[in-house]
Amino acid sequence: HQRKMDYVKYEQRLAYLVELASKGRFLSLSQVSKTFDCNKRTVKRMLNHLRQKGIRIHYSPALKKFLIDFEGDK
Repeated sequence: HQRKMDYVKYEQRLAYLVELASKGRFLSLSQVSKTFDCNKRTVKRMLNHLRQKGIRIHYSPALKKFLIDFEGDK
């Protein structure tokens, strides 16, 4: 039985995902799902939520981590 995340905790976790990605420390869905004690599908939904908010986050196979494209990055 999965526990439901409250809104504040969810928003804090979204902010943490952005922080990890911006520092180059978001290595995998598994890493974050273990940290958050949640399913990898939940982390994918969180990434989609961030993208809907306009945050350009993506996985780089070459660097093997998630990154954020900031304005002006190509």
